Amino acid sequence: MELKDFFTEHPRGALALSGGADSALLCWAAGRWGSGWQAFFVHSVFQPAFERSDARALAQQCGVPLTVLEADVLSLPAVAANPPDRCYHCKQAIFSAILEAAKAAGLPLVIDGTNASDDASDRPGMRALRELEVRSPLRECGLTKADVRRLSREAGLPTWDKPAYACLATRIPTGTPLRQDDLARVEQAEAALAALGLRDFRVRLRNGGALVQVTAAQQPFAQSSWQQIAAALEPLTGKAELDPQPRTPSD
Repeated sequence: MELKDFFTEHPRGALALSGGADSALLCWAAGRWGSGWQAFFVHSVFQPAFERSDARALAQQCGVPLTVLEADVLSLPAVAANPPDRCYHCKQAIFSAILEAAKAAGLPLVIDGTNASDDASDRPGMRALRELEVRSPLRECGLTKADVRRLSREAGLPTWDKPAYACLATRIPTGTPLRQDDLARVEQAEAALAALGLRDFRVRLRNGGALVQVTAAQQPFAQSSWQQIAAALEPLTGKAELDPQPRTPSD
């Protein structure tokens, strides 16, 4: 099955739009081959501001109406405690909100951007999607991350080379309770480093300071610019260190 076939068979529905490459391709396909799709962006303290801006721009480009839903994920003890299966509980809350909104709008199904490269054994959130019967067209069509980027480039989507972006909660060690101010500090820290020219990196809070992780391609830049980077982070995270081990782009 191809994406065109999926949206021809399912002309109406609700699309979980994160602002990333995977859901962006779905949004484009829904706008091209569907006839009654609506996109939903669920905003919480786990999403930085730029993701909502990107989602709005994508929905407008694809001609798909977008609704922003608010989710107080930190009010859920199973999320705020930051256990190993935090993502499962968070996905349950986020997609339950989308399902409720979809039902109210008379939309028959909900889809997300999980692709064929995503490893179910390493993603507790995928269990929540199965339990809630959320469909994943990219995965059903056998489209890998490389396929998504290729098709997105052909479609003229600005997200074709956008780095994967895990939610802000992943910057806090598992088992450490999540606090809104810590998440805000991480968002500000990563925005500051992006302004300095870093791309596809993480600022992780560790032991009263921060660990900066960059890809192998960004290591030389990070090392040569470390004084600027450390100075930008100090007011937000305290002492920062550069991880000598390059991070993989999917982390």
